[in-house]
Amino acid sequence: MKSKWLVKSATSIALVAIRAVETVCPVPAHAGVPGVFATEYTQILNYVELAGQLEKQVVMVENQLNQLADMAKHGITITDQLFGTVASDITTLRQIVNTGQALSYTLSNMDGTFRLRFPGYSTSTNYGRSYQNWSQTSLDSTLGALKAAGVQNSQFDSDSALLQSLKSQSQSAVGRMQAIEVGNQIAENQAEQLMKLRQLMMADMQSKAAYQSAMVQAGATKQANSDQFFGQTQVTSDGVTF
Repeated sequence: MKSKWLVKSATSIALVAIRAVETVCPVPAHAGVPGVFATEYTQILNYVELAGQLEKQVVMVENQLNQLADMAKHGITITDQLFGTVASDITTLRQIVNTGQALSYTLSNMDGTFRLRFPGYSTSTNYGRSYQNWSQTSLDSTLGALKAAGVQNSQFDSDSALLQSLKSQSQSAVGRMQAIEVGNQIAENQAEQLMKLRQLMMADMQSKAAYQSAMVQAGATKQANSDQFFGQTQVTSDGVTF
């Protein structure tokens, strides 16, 4: 901008000089009379024309420099990108929900373990011991869900700090590239939060499923023991089976 101002100033000075020369030494009225003024006048006009061309070149160079600066600005990347630790967090949650005799969704042999603990309608030679096992499975499953919720609660501060950092990056982003990278980080962290939410929902399902299974199995075993003791005879009265 300074060079452009200098060129404009030089052009203005040249025009003022022409006006001054015209005022002090007017052009001779008779054509064909050579003089020093004609040469000087022509040179000044040439200088004015050159100054105008130089001004255009300066403007052109400035536009090119501005374009290059704009391209460089939009190509700047964020040196310290912030991403969450969802992989390690989920691994921790998987270990927590598998507490004691919990009916954990992380069990490798879920089908076999479930049928072994809750066989359904079947008798038991030690109903008290069996009831204790069902109750412990339900309690451990509930404890695992509570521990998973506790881990989620302990991560609120770090998640909040991460969100605040992303907010600062968004407000101070320079150019398109940094804005895009901030958006990518926010999207990635949103995906991580959804994965943690899914993990918490599975822990809750684990607790409810274990409790329901324990209640159903207790009733089924009690009925099976009763049927074995009293026999399978059914008494029917007025078409109603008891």
